[in-house]
Amino acid sequence: MGGPMSETILITGGAGFIGSNLVHHWCRTHPRDRILVLDRLTYAADPKLIQHLEGVELVVDDIQNLELVRSLIEKNQVTRIFHLAAESHVDRSISGPAAFIQTNLVGTFSMLEAARQAWGGDRNCRFLHVSTDEVYGSLGDAGKFHESMPYAPNSPYSATKAGGDHLVRAYHHTYGLNTVTTNCSNNYGPRQHNEKLIPLAISRMAKDEAIPVYGNGQNVRDWLFVEDHCTALEMAMASGTAGETYCIGGDNEWRNIDLVELLCDTVDRHLGRRIGMSRSLIQFVDDRAGHDQRYAIDATRIREQLGWTPVTAFEAGLASTVAWYLSPP
Repeated sequence: MGGPMSETILITGGAGFIGSNLVHHWCRTHPRDRILVLDRLTYAADPKLIQHLEGVELVVDDIQNLELVRSLIEKNQVTRIFHLAAESHVDRSISGPAAFIQTNLVGTFSMLEAARQAWGGDRNCRFLHVSTDEVYGSLGDAGKFHESMPYAPNSPYSATKAGGDHLVRAYHHTYGLNTVTTNCSNNYGPRQHNEKLIPLAISRMAKDEAIPVYGNGQNVRDWLFVEDHCTALEMAMASGTAGETYCIGGDNEWRNIDLVELLCDTVDRHLGRRIGMSRSLIQFVDDRAGHDQRYAIDATRIREQLGWTPVTAFEAGLASTVAWYLSPP
């Protein structure tokens, strides 16, 4: 799949964080392809991230608009769909879960149904659903998430993403839709909305404002550079087994407090400050409700079956991320 012939691909959520990075990645690696981006342009999206790219067309509409999506697929002869559009901020899902139900559940159904109707059983077309490791719940001090683990989502966000995953599985097994699902760990890198930990902390440091860290900072996350994630998505689209799920992780676990301290030192270095100066800005705040203790991914399947492995060293990825936010291109 995905040979030298030019194709039209559809990327939902392509003006968001991972989506915009995927658009940039695809333009570099498949310059002959045409890219349709379907994005509702919510607060977390920015059309300026992709509007200068050749061969990219932005369609501003809602993934819940089944008729529009089906028409887009049919009229443009779309053969590949990367479905990334989602409400993704856990805190927002706690305070307002309704939007997550609509976008992550109803929206995913609409995308699947539109693809099923438009493709009519054509197995050469593929639907890749991008999901999260949070569907598996929380880990203790040991062990890692893997594809055969039971789902145990703990937030409205992760519950709706889990529901979307199940719908994708059902559309493959019931209707024969050629699907692949990926579940990734925490992404970092350029073009991320500043509500998320790393860009939020960078912007706070630059302004000498307090950096909030939940609880005691002991929660652990597996961090994955977004460009490495895009490479994994490209491989999964091209070579993944139909109906399969692939866990994508950075093999890069950090306690939140250690990550923020490293980030402080990286920002200080970038701004020419005394190293360690920004650490005084760290402020512990009340913990998030239902805060999962630890996430970590076992990426054996995608490594062994597709040959993917992350290549970006964390310190180097973090330094380039800080540079993007503080000295934008």
